[in-house]
Amino acid sequence: MSQSNTPPFVADDLLREIRAWVEIESPTDDAAAVNRAMDRAAADATAAGAGTQRIPGRDGAGDHLLVSSPWGAEDEPGILVLSHLDTVHAVGSLAGPMPFRVEGDVAYGPGIVDMKGGALIALAALRHLIARGGRTPLPIRHLFVSDEETGSHTSQEHIEREAKRARFVLVTEPAREGGRIVTARKGTARFDLRIKGRAAHSGARHEDGRSATKELARQILDLEAMTDYGTGVTVNVGRIGGGTRANVVAEEAWAEIDMRVPNQEIGTPAIARVLAVKPYDPDVSLEMTGGLNRPGYEKSDAIAQLFEHARGLAGEIGFELHDLKTGGGSDGNFTAALGVPTLDGLGVDGKAAHTHEEQLYVSSLVPRATLLLRLMETLS
Repeated sequence: MSQSNTPPFVADDLLREIRAWVEIESPTDDAAAVNRAMDRAAADATAAGAGTQRIPGRDGAGDHLLVSSPWGAEDEPGILVLSHLDTVHAVGSLAGPMPFRVEGDVAYGPGIVDMKGGALIALAALRHLIARGGRTPLPIRHLFVSDEETGSHTSQEHIEREAKRARFVLVTEPAREGGRIVTARKGTARFDLRIKGRAAHSGARHEDGRSATKELARQILDLEAMTDYGTGVTVNVGRIGGGTRANVVAEEAWAEIDMRVPNQEIGTPAIARVLAVKPYDPDVSLEMTGGLNRPGYEKSDAIAQLFEHARGLAGEIGFELHDLKTGGGSDGNFTAALGVPTLDGLGVDGKAAHTHEEQLYVSSLVPRATLLLRLMETLS
């Protein structure tokens, strides 16, 4: 299918649609809010002539949505586009610290770059193909999930099912530094540490106590010391708590831990080491739970070939495309781990995701949407 001589996208039109999606606030932990975002995506897809399948949410998460091109049999291998509509920003952010606004080439808003902008331009590319008629060499299936920001616990099975009938996966996470796309990601592991000591009066009977917070402090130092930039393993004890009052020896303490690993070979023993931690104080008990959430993936030969194809298309469009490996995880980890060639970071360019300054660059909308369109047109 040849590229049209007429530019298929207009930045102001895309931004207007992105604003409509951004203004439907959808934090992961508010299923009703996420479902309102899914309602809008489903309505837009239906209006474009695409097929839609709503997948009911569970365990407190919102629904998922599968959008399909009108062409392609149910069992025909295709292209899977992966997006999420949940954000990290609470309802009320628009009315408070994060109003939608445009300042020159920069548009601000909750979830605008991570990743409602990318989700919208991918749907716009599919909509353009449907409106133009004909079909692409492969059917297009666009899966919108509701819980990526908290680990994709309810969507992983649907992601992997769709990946198994895909020849390629395109993930609309935001672009990285300077518009780079992602061809490798670290794996992610999460752990919860619970410590039980013995309470005592900190003055009158201090010797009877067994401090859970003292034990936690020792464990934190050991866990953080596992970070090794040479191997690519990082460990971050991100949240901690414990105790009741300053004059009571702490009976309980806890921590939430994040680990990033480059691949399974390095990750498996590192995860086993965390799960095997022992207390320093024999009178204190501890429980470590958790494990691998997203497997890491390396830039395989198939991913390298897919990237070179995308780089050639970007050159035709008029911009230079580069790639990188990032420590952050995404739903692309699941698909690449299954051996399906995956390109990530194909969404809009911008910065400051997950902060009150989250923003996209308006000038990136047309080139990035066009790249997604050309990938859909040419992958076979």
